[in-house]
Amino acid sequence: MPYLSLWWVWMVGALLLAILEVLAPAQIFLGFAVGAAGVGVALLLGVPGLATSLPMMLLVFALVSLVAWLLLRPMLGIREGQVKHFEHDINED
Repeated sequence: MPYLSLWWVWMVGALLLAILEVLAPAQIFLGFAVGAAGVGVALLLGVPGLATSLPMMLLVFALVSLVAWLLLRPMLGIREGQVKHFEHDINED
């Protein structure tokens, strides 16, 4: 299992993506951070079949990131009433 010892790389990637989410809040980097942390934890726990190939890890990363984004988007996304609309210009009389 050559990829089993790379769990810490995925966790560092998750941390960097979480920091990027704080610096540039777009509600997408958080989903990727959750996906990377999920793969890191799975590798640390030794989930069978995951540490055998890089494509399998990338597939799990993509699926966990997508599910995390779909679950977090309603909670963190733009809600109704948050967008401000201006009816007239302040330069008009």
